[in-house]
Amino acid sequence: MNKATLGLISIVLLAACGGRDGSPTVRLEVEAAPAVTAPVEVEAVTPALPETVEAKISAIRDVLARDSLSRLVRLADAEESFVSNFAGESHRVHWDLLRRTGFDPLAKLGGLLDGPYGTRQVGDQTWYIWPDFAALEADELLPEKLTFTDRARLRDLVGEPGLERIRAGEDYPGVRTAIAGDGDWLYFVHETQQDTEEAE
Repeated sequence: MNKATLGLISIVLLAACGGRDGSPTVRLEVEAAPAVTAPVEVEAVTPALPETVEAKISAIRDVLARDSLSRLVRLADAEESFVSNFAGESHRVHWDLLRRTGFDPLAKLGGLLDGPYGTRQVGDQTWYIWPDFAALEADELLPEKLTFTDRARLRDLVGEPGLERIRAGEDYPGVRTAIAGDGDWLYFVHETQQDTEEAE
């Protein structure tokens, strides 16, 4: 028995000996037990956007404010290696086709840029990617590994079919866009290369 245990037993015995007949009693003051709380989730700190990326976002938002698909096409055409689709169509043809199906590229792009972004290191450059889920590796994207809030947000973005694809090991299958650290607009796509190959 260690000293702490013996001391505790002695105090308990002294306390038990006290009675109503005036014999001494011992009163112990102990600290209140800490409240039991849920574990605190530590949020990952997302790096601030560099000025080059902010400038590109500003140029994109200017186009979105004018609601001009032609201006969006010109902005994309000015990028050396911008990708809007994996079928080899021109940006104009591809986005026109999407509009006819009810997918508004301008509204969707604005919604993406309003949401959270993530980063991915590609070579010696940082890519800033919207939504943040699209920056995650496939195994990090599994719904079971996400918080309840993020899981609900992911479901809203890709739906149940998208969640099934993620569980099958695929990368983020939803609409996404990315801007490189030097300000190059890299892509704005709504499908994967696999989708395009399967449709051909």
